Order: sequence, then structure tokens, then C-alpha cells
Amino acid sequence: MTIRIDNKIVGYEVVRKEEEAAAKVEAKVAAEERTKAKIIRMTERVLRPEGMEALEGSTYKIKTPLDDHAMYVTINDIVLNPNTEHEQRRPFEIFINSKNMDHFQWIVALTRLMSAVFRKGGDVTFLAEELQAVFDPKGGYFKPGGKFMPSIIAEIGAVIEHHLQKIGLMEKEALSEQQQLILDQKRAQAEAVSTRATEASTDSDSSYPASATLCNKCHTKAVIIMDNCATCLSCGYSKCG
Repeated sequence: MTIRIDNKIVGYEVVRKEEEAAAKVEAKVAAEERTKAKIIRMTERVLRPEGMEALEGSTYKIKTPLDDHAMYVTINDIVLNPNTEHEQRRPFEIFINSKNMDHFQWIVALTRLMSAVFRKGGDVTFLAEELQAVFDPKGGYFKPGGKFMPSIIAEIGAVIEHHLQKIGLMEKEALSEQQQLILDQKRAQAEAVSTRATEASTDSDSSYPASATLCNKCHTKAVIIMDNCATCLSCGYSKCG
């Protein structure tokens, strides 16, 4: 191969056979070290504890008006760093069981993917938010209490969110005492002035006034008009700030 030299040659040195052999040895050692290098994971991989054939968990029931059969969601947890100040409980696997075989394929696929994410380690709280953002093109439904669910997948996400809050991986957004007092006062006023408070509601299990409408933030049928301002009695959201 021809090499073009632009600068003036002022000296030269012949490469000795010993130096050439040493360079080959160094290159070979470097190549072996690269092949033996350990894989560094971005997050800690969660493994089932040795000798643990049973894991603690919780089972949640999902009963929708769209199906005659209920779904049972079981989430099993493991404890990391037990008996230390860094002890933490986190989900390890999830199972969904139902008599309705129409959903069998996507249920199996969904549970396997979620279990794989749980075992991968790292932050898994995003699953709850992503699942709750899934909407059914045929329309959602209202749960007892007036909360709107856009799809069955979204309710599974709500169950996961509740479980993560239960084991301490997520914090539940709670209203302050002052906000709760104001909402209680508005709710009492709404029930007093509502002309339809004693009428049968579309949701007999709802604990909010019959005239309440759907909240765009928490998807609960708990928005009332008080003092010319729409206020949610569930989450405290108000268009007036």
C-alpha cells in the first residue's frame, strides 16, 4: 500500500522483531479481555430468591358491566434487602384468570410482558400510567362509585397502581385537610339545593349527588357547579383554579 508523506523525513528507525512480537502479544491479550468482559446492566435484574417456592401477593377482583364473568388479578411480590434499612417490596410476577376465554390470548401476552418488566428491575411504575391510557373504541364504563374506566386494560392498570401504592412504590395523591374541608362543604351544599338528590341515579352505588357530571382529571362522576364554578368532589379539580 502506497503512503504519501507530506513532511520532510528527518530520521528513521527500524522496528525490531522483539518489539513486533511484544505488540502482537499485547493485541492478543487485549482481544481476550474484551471477549471475557462482563455485561453491565443499566438496572439491577430481579431474581427469585433461592429456596423461595412461594411468594406473598394479593388478588384483586375486576367485575365490569361488559362481561358476565369477573377477572382476578394476582400480583406476587419479593422483598429486596430483607432485614435492612434498605428493605423494599416490589412486584415480581402477575397472573390474570377469568372464565371468559374470549380474552385468553391477549391476557397471556399481557401478563408475560408485565412479569418480564417486573423482573427486569428498575422503575416499573410507568406500567400503571401506560395501561390506564388505553381506550376501548367501543366505549368505556362506569364503576360503582361513579369512576369512569375507558377500557378493561385501563382497569388492570388501575389495579396495578393500587398495588404499587399499597407496597410503597407509588405515593397516593391526597388532598390537604383544608381542601377536603372545602369539598365537604360544597358537597353538603350541593346535596341540599339539588332538586334531584332523592331521585334514582343511573349508578345506585354512587356516593355523589345525582346531578354530578364526569371529571376530566380523575374520571369520576363527581363534578358539581357551586358559586358558578365547576368543582370535582373526588379529586378537587376546579376550572377556577
